[in-house]
Order: sequence, then C-alpha cells, then structure tokens
Amino acid sequence: MKHFGATSTTDEVLAGSDLRGKRAFITGVSAGLGVETARALVAHGASVVGTARDLAKAERATAQIRQAAQASGGELTLVQMDLADLASVRALGDAVVAAGQPFDLVVANAGIMATPLQHTRDGFESQFGTNVLGHYVLINQLAALMRQGARLVTLSSNGHRFADVDLEDPNFEHTPYDPWVAYGRSKTGDALLAVAFDARHRHRGVRAASVHPGVIQTELVRNIEPAAFQAAFEAMNAQHLALGNPPFEVKSVQQGAATTIWAGVVADADTIGGRYCEDCQVGELVPDDLELSAFSAGVRRYAVDPARAEALWNKAEQLVGNR
Repeated sequence: MKHFGATSTTDEVLAGSDLRGKRAFITGVSAGLGVETARALVAHGASVVGTARDLAKAERATAQIRQAAQASGGELTLVQMDLADLASVRALGDAVVAAGQPFDLVVANAGIMATPLQHTRDGFESQFGTNVLGHYVLINQLAALMRQGARLVTLSSNGHRFADVDLEDPNFEHTPYDPWVAYGRSKTGDALLAVAFDARHRHRGVRAASVHPGVIQTELVRNIEPAAFQAAFEAMNAQHLALGNPPFEVKSVQQGAATTIWAGVVADADTIGGRYCEDCQVGELVPDDLELSAFSAGVRRYAVDPARAEALWNKAEQLVGNR
C-alpha cells in the first residue's frame, strides 16, 4: 500500500482507482470538504448522493462536478436535508431506505462550529444536536443499506481535545455555555459515534472510522468574526511554536478531504476500524496529561474509548429514539 501523509491530496490518494459501481452518501455537499469529497469520488466513477440544507447553493457549488460526471461514469444526486431537524433527517432516511439502493461509503461530513448558544428544531444545543444527534439518526437508518465491505466515516477534529462529551448535561442546561467547549464535545461525540458503529457492524464486514481533516479555512468558520478568528489562530500558532513544534501550515481543501477518502476507500479496513485518523494515517493516542497545542497531532483516549462510545450511543438513543 502506498504511504500518504499530511500533504497528500484526494487525487493522489485515489490515483489508479476505478470506483464505477460504487455508491456513496455524503452529508453537506454545498461547500468545502463535502464538495471536494464528492468531486473526487465522482471523478473516479462513483455514484454519490449528497445532502444539503440549501439545495440551490449545493447545485451551484457542484455544477462542474455534475457536468464532468458523464466522462468518468460517475453521478452526483443532490437531496435536501437539515441535520438540525430530525423530522427532515428521518424523512430523507426513509426515502433512501425505500429506494433500496445499497451504499459502499457513508460520510458524516456536515457540521457547524463555535456557534452562539442556539437550539435545534428538536430543542438540543445546536452543535451537539446537529453534528452528533442528526448523524446518529441518519446512520442508524442507512446502516441496513451498507453492504459488506462498506465504511462509515465521521468528521471529527483535533478540536475534540477541547472537551469530552457531557452525557449528564448535553444541552448546557446547568453548565455555562462556551462555543468552543460545545464544539469540542460535538467532535468527541462524532469520534465516539464511529467507535460505537464499528462495534455494532464489523461482524458483517462494515467498518467505521473518524477523521480529523486538518485545519482548512472553509465556511465552517462563518460564525466567527474574521478579526477574532485571526487573533485566535495567531495565539494558537504561538503556543504551537512555543512547544517546540515546526511552523504550522493550513491545508488546502484537497488535502483536507484526503483523509476522508483514504479512510473510506483506500486504507485497510481492519487498520482504520474504530479508529481516529489524521494525515492519511491512524492517529496516535496521546496521554491525558500531555500538553498539546491546538495544532498538535494525536487523539485523546476518551474520544476512542469503547465504553464511552457505548454510553454516548445509549444516551443518543434515549434522547432521540433509535430511528
């Protein structure tokens, strides 16, 4: 197997791959990583179903992908879905299940970051409700369509190190709200979803992994004032350098989506199953007491702990039901 790393791109990871006959489902294909993930798969012949809250925006963002699909034998179909509205998630899931077409890859890509305190249509804190609970409902519905050899990839982040999930107070009803803590909780939750899903489905040859795509300037930062984001970025980079690390480099979207493609298509299933991946490799566990910068590599143990994953899965079922 070829070795890939932090600067590898989606096209490099998929070089020589023929994905004709393969089907993928991706949430969030109206911008950034979702669009690039869909483009790379379609360019190699895959048929992709992509979701978006704003279908018109997604159609504009993916126009070139759909125009180029005929040459590759691939296809991109866009469907409307809002992860912050579980009725929307369930309606689409039911429609996809009724269609009965199997999938080889499901990518839980969509998400929000560092929002002010808001709530989903169902009353959950917006980041936990959208990033974790919306995807929990969706992947439970799509699981039956994932054929042997299929994979689930959830988009986590090194931001998981900001906070573990709080299963006693997931909606900040008794805890002062901090947008970055809420983001950290949700990204830990996304990593744990992959661990729990993998444990439930690996007996039938379906595996799951979470990925940290790297730091990429996409629409994910739209809720943060540009000056505040730049100040925070500079402070984090200063800390990164103070710990003796080399200068940090922001990834391109093509480099950021590469780990999703690597884990979802190219890597050995047993290697990535139930694991957290970054830079096109499995992330290393880092001790809880090891000081890290915001840009350091590595995954905290709580984000891949099987018992913690089961606890989150059970909490999600309690909160939203199992469909």
